[in-house]
Amino acid sequence: MSVKKTWLTIFVLACFLVFAGPARADEIVVGFSGPLSGPAAEYGQDIVFGIELAVKELNAAGGITVGGKKYTFRLDKLDDRVDPTQATNNARRFKSNGAVAVFNGVFTTIAPLLKINQEQGQEFIVMSYTSTPKVVELGNKLLVNTTVTFTPYVEVFTDWALKKGWKKAAMLVTLGAYGEEWRHAFKDAWTKKGGVITADKPANYYAETDFSAPITAVLATKPDVILIGGPSATTALVIEQLRSMGFKGGLIMVDQAKPDYIAQILKGTQLMGDMISTGAVNSLPAPGAADYERRFRAAYKRMVTWECALNYSAMHGLARAIQAAGTITDIYKIRESFPKIYPLLGDKFPNETFGITPQGRLMIANAIQTVTNGKPDPTALYYWWPKTKAEFEQYKKQTKFTRNEHIWLKVAM
Repeated sequence: MSVKKTWLTIFVLACFLVFAGPARADEIVVGFSGPLSGPAAEYGQDIVFGIELAVKELNAAGGITVGGKKYTFRLDKLDDRVDPTQATNNARRFKSNGAVAVFNGVFTTIAPLLKINQEQGQEFIVMSYTSTPKVVELGNKLLVNTTVTFTPYVEVFTDWALKKGWKKAAMLVTLGAYGEEWRHAFKDAWTKKGGVITADKPANYYAETDFSAPITAVLATKPDVILIGGPSATTALVIEQLRSMGFKGGLIMVDQAKPDYIAQILKGTQLMGDMISTGAVNSLPAPGAADYERRFRAAYKRMVTWECALNYSAMHGLARAIQAAGTITDIYKIRESFPKIYPLLGDKFPNETFGITPQGRLMIANAIQTVTNGKPDPTALYYWWPKTKAEFEQYKKQTKFTRNEHIWLKVAM
């Protein structure tokens, strides 16, 4: 290697170390650890873009004021390839740089972070993006879960599917803790309501691109409907391969897979056929959602997904909680300040957050829609946290999403 190249390499490394080093006195560090390479990279990158846009906007507005002093934010991000050990190492590295919070979007890697984030003197908030009910059952006092639980999805999806006359269901869902929990919850609800499970063939949506073997096994059981899903990009491949292999029945997608992103990959919704899924971000019209989509597309030249939108709002929530707490170092006080900063509504944000449960899950309505004969139907919003009808009606009065059906869903949470 020439001397010139050697010094260039040293310079680049030095710049990286400055960027990844300890926070400046006027800087608040947040970290992201997640899949930034491999088949799930798009999923991880969407989360990063959501956080990053919020950070850029907060900093452009001058940051936040804490104790009479102005602070800006810095986002550090590292690839963990959905490896628990790497995610833990990444989180410790962020904390060594002064991070107050670490974002992560896969339960397989969130769970180990929740084992270390309360270590004395090394505390950080885990901003987890997972719908698994188990995440709030771990009893972590420094957890903020930035998306909905999938329990309402299971209840509504199974009801809607059985009303369509689908009785026999097969499961072809992603491997990992999240996928396993989804499959068990779906199987329990489906069989209790009179449905039959014909096959359970989990697949690695994070590493595979050819799903012909598990699809062949599933189709041999002649299901009416197939539960599918994992990261959106590989879920699109599963849909494409299912249809190319002759399956004409119904599809149910777990909530990690987003229909709008998949429609972009598949160049429309025709291949979806008859499908039940979460609602697309753009199916929730409100001033804040439309304005956010415009800004996001201008910044990143790509479509908005729930990963972008929910983590954008969560980052703004974190900033408000730090400001409300009046400290950048007392992590417990920051976490305890989250209930003070809600609601965040659709006049200013792409989604609506009405509060946070004592266990740490944000109160966000589940958006659910169907595709019928290849054409999307309207989205309905299911409110899972109100304990009474009167409480539900109060939330309905607050919402800025007025062109969607709002439904009170009484489920055991």
